[in-house]
Amino acid sequence: MDQKKVREEIFKKASKTYYNSSRYFPADKREEVFTLYAFVRVADDFVDRVPADPDGFYRFKADWERAWGGERTGNAIIDDMADLARKRHFDPEWTTAFLRSMEWDLTKKNYDTLQETLDYIYGSAEVIGLYMARILQLPAEADPGARLLGRAMQYINFIRDMDEDRRVLGRRYLPLEDTGLADISLQEAQRRPEAFRRFVNLHADRYLEWQRGAEAAYHYLPPAFRWPIMTASDMYVWTVETIRKDPFLVFRRQVKPNKFRVMAAYLRNRFNVGRVRLSKNTPTR
Repeated sequence: MDQKKVREEIFKKASKTYYNSSRYFPADKREEVFTLYAFVRVADDFVDRVPADPDGFYRFKADWERAWGGERTGNAIIDDMADLARKRHFDPEWTTAFLRSMEWDLTKKNYDTLQETLDYIYGSAEVIGLYMARILQLPAEADPGARLLGRAMQYINFIRDMDEDRRVLGRRYLPLEDTGLADISLQEAQRRPEAFRRFVNLHADRYLEWQRGAEAAYHYLPPAFRWPIMTASDMYVWTVETIRKDPFLVFRRQVKPNKFRVMAAYLRNRFNVGRVRLSKNTPTR
C-alpha cells in the first residue's frame, strides 16, 4: 500500500466524523490534512492502546526530534510530518505541546479542575487547530478561532467517550468540581440521575460556548475550506444535542453520525440550505 493510502487509512480508522468531512477539502489540502492526522493518530495510538506502549511512544518522540533536526528517520509518517511542518511553518512548540499531552496519557488518569483539562487540551487539540490554520494558509487573526474549534471538538469527544475512557483506559478528562458526583460510572449516574444530567449539561454548555467562539471566526475561511469545517462542526453539534436528549446514552453506545448524515450536512453547507447556526441565544438546556 502506498504511503498516501496508509495515511488516509490511519485517519479514516481513527476519526470517522472528521475524516468524512475532510474528504471534501481540495485534493492538495486533503493530502496535507491526512499527513497531519496520520502523525497525531499514530502518536495517540501508543498511549491509547491496551496495554499502552510507552516504549513505542518514546521511540516515536525521539524519532520526531531527529526528523525535526533534519535527519531522515525512515518512518514515513514522521518524515512526512517534518516536511509538512517546514513547508507550512509550524511553530515547533506546537508539536512539543502535543507530545507532552500524549505523554500525560501514560501517567495521569484524572483531571480534577477545568484548568487541568484545558492544559491537556491545548496540546491534544488546540494546536491541531493551529496546524490546520497553517495548512489552509489562514491569516494569524484566525488563530484564536482555530484554537477554540480544536478545543470544542476535543471536549465533545470527552463527553461522548466518557464511559469508554473510564472503563477501558481508566481516565476521566471531565472535571467533577461543583457537580456532587463521586465519579462518572453508570452506578453513580443511576444513583444520582439529576446530578448526572446537570454534569452533562454543564460540559455541553462549555462545548457550545467554545463552538460559538470558533464559528465567529469562520469568515476567515475561503468557501472551499469553510464547507468541510462547518460540516464537521455541525456533526459535533448533532452529537452533543443527541446526548443532551438522553445523557445515559453515553453508557449504551458511542454517538457518531454516519457518512450519509455527514454528506447531507456538507450539501446543506455547500448550497447554504437549511443550516441551523449557533448564536448566543441558542438554548443550552
